Amino acid sequence: MSVSQLGLILIVACAVAIISRRLRLPYSVGLVAAGVGLALFGGSIDLTVSPDLIYSVLLPPLIFEAALQLKWRPLQHELPVTATLAFPGVLLTGVVIACGMHVTARWGWLGAMLFGSLIAATDPVSVVAAFKELKVDTRLNILVESESLLNDGAAAVAFAILVSVANGAEPQISSMAGSLLWMVVGGLALGTLVAGAALLIASRTEDHRVEITLTTIAAYGSFLLAENVHMSGVLAALAAGLVVGNVGLSGRYISVSGREHVLSFWEYAAFLANSVVFILIGAHEASQADHLFTLAAALAVVLVIIGRVVAVYPLCALFTRSSLKVDIRHQHVLVWGGLRGALALALALAIPESVPEKGAIIIAAFAVVAFSIFVQGLTMSWLIKVLRLARKFKPASASIKAPEGQ
Repeated sequence: MSVSQLGLILIVACAVAIISRRLRLPYSVGLVAAGVGLALFGGSIDLTVSPDLIYSVLLPPLIFEAALQLKWRPLQHELPVTATLAFPGVLLTGVVIACGMHVTARWGWLGAMLFGSLIAATDPVSVVAAFKELKVDTRLNILVESESLLNDGAAAVAFAILVSVANGAEPQISSMAGSLLWMVVGGLALGTLVAGAALLIASRTEDHRVEITLTTIAAYGSFLLAENVHMSGVLAALAAGLVVGNVGLSGRYISVSGREHVLSFWEYAAFLANSVVFILIGAHEASQADHLFTLAAALAVVLVIIGRVVAVYPLCALFTRSSLKVDIRHQHVLVWGGLRGALALALALAIPESVPEKGAIIIAAFAVVAFSIFVQGLTMSWLIKVLRLARKFKPASASIKAPEGQ
């Protein structure tokens, strides 16, 4: 990506942010529409989607910033639910999609399983934005965001194992179990260690520029180092973000004055990464418009929704008789709010050339992402209001007099 293209994306992102806020539209929808417009009317502008750009450059700050905002105590309380939805849930969703694509689209088992694994993870960017605007219940917000972070890691691990099979590795249960353990446990441990080392250094300074730099090293260093030793970079960045957010920003390691600078920097980094990702999605959708309406793409959209239904409702039913019971309205939001985004596209583009269905998988992945953004994303606020999950706004005068936190 050239400097001029990046500058153009920044200008468009600013304009879209202003317009989307005034029209009360999801920011991601506006960005994708802008990407389509740039591709159709931008003349010689060439916005190319690269797997390295999305996976290695844009994904780490998205994972890290989301984890940075999660508080450990509520996350720990909801962990049985979110971990169940993320790990067995990703497996269930992936199996439903893979079997469906194998039977209906006649894809080979390996190609169908690769698609099932990469498209099973959710991306809650548009949903969380709607939550903030409509003042949705805190628990629902935690469930959606934390499940998305965990299932990103689960999907990336499953995809990596299947790619090794596509590249000639023997699909033995013992070796796959060892690889799974290495990627999951190793990724979490490595992310914790890298973040811990960065915080120890940060505790020796009160210069917010150094503190920001060290958190950047924690985010990218944990991700890239984990990927280099065949661990899960997604889980490493997740662990690093949790450590920095819950330990580093407590005041012991990152200075009180530096805390706001660090949070502001990562909020902007996520804004920039999301802007680039969604504009690139729109540009690619415009260039592949003729191929997005294939039977395989339509089947993929339907199967992804069915897979999400099969994962959410039965797994949430396991907690019906416990204190972790998930409100049925929350389950509806978890199903319809299971949007797809950057990770799915990055993994689709990274499929080995030896997989015969690679081209069809990329088209199907973009079709699912487009449907989730334009259909599910645009109807999310409506669904929240219909389910009566949005709190009523207070008058401006009341909000000024209200105690902090209300």
